Amino acid sequence: MRSELEFLQKHSLTSVLQQELEALVLSGEFAPGERLNENALAVRFSVSRGPVREVCRALAEKGLLELIPNRGVFMRRIDEAQAAELYDVRAGLFATAARLLAARVTAQELAYLEDLLEGMEAALTQRSLDDYYPLNLEFHDCILRFAGNDRLHRAYAELIKELHMFRERALVQGGGLTVSNSEHRGIVAALKAGDAPRAMEMAFAHVQSGKSRMVLHHDKPAQGDGGAESRTAPVKEP
Repeated sequence: MRSELEFLQKHSLTSVLQQELEALVLSGEFAPGERLNENALAVRFSVSRGPVREVCRALAEKGLLELIPNRGVFMRRIDEAQAAELYDVRAGLFATAARLLAARVTAQELAYLEDLLEGMEAALTQRSLDDYYPLNLEFHDCILRFAGNDRLHRAYAELIKELHMFRERALVQGGGLTVSNSEHRGIVAALKAGDAPRAMEMAFAHVQSGKSRMVLHHDKPAQGDGGAESRTAPVKEP
């Protein structure tokens, strides 16, 4: 019984610590390529170095950190070529989800997706990336959730976390957000019509469009969408 309790306590602590450290990593707390100080993290979370080291290994396996022998743990640095590869995989996963969803989408799910579209349209009117971005994430995640394939959803969610490691100015130049929401509407229209091939085609093209904007505007100063204020941030490509 004692060994079982110790096992549960250890794994509960590790799980909570992993959630907390992963949230820090994704929030931009550390710069790409920055070395993480295990001692400082142990003090910060009031734990020993053992659980910190274990969590760092787990996050490295997920592609969020990098372990360099005899040097330590570092924030993963993703370059443009690696980001482009992630976009290609994301396009395939998102397109597959749209195809699956077209055959099973409910009226309630369609209504929720349409509400998200209207919310994003309102954010565009206010020129607010901060309002648009969480709705955009929810829109994409809903399509994965509603598709009914948990394995596909988990793979997509992990991929999105990796893309957060690719940090640059928000890619909203040239009316990118307006174009993106128009593409969202096309996907929803195909889902509403039950047209699986069309939904798949539009979902794939939507992510590839984001990839094209990333390649085109990488390392260029952001001008914002229709005059929206630009700022340095994790990649926020719709």
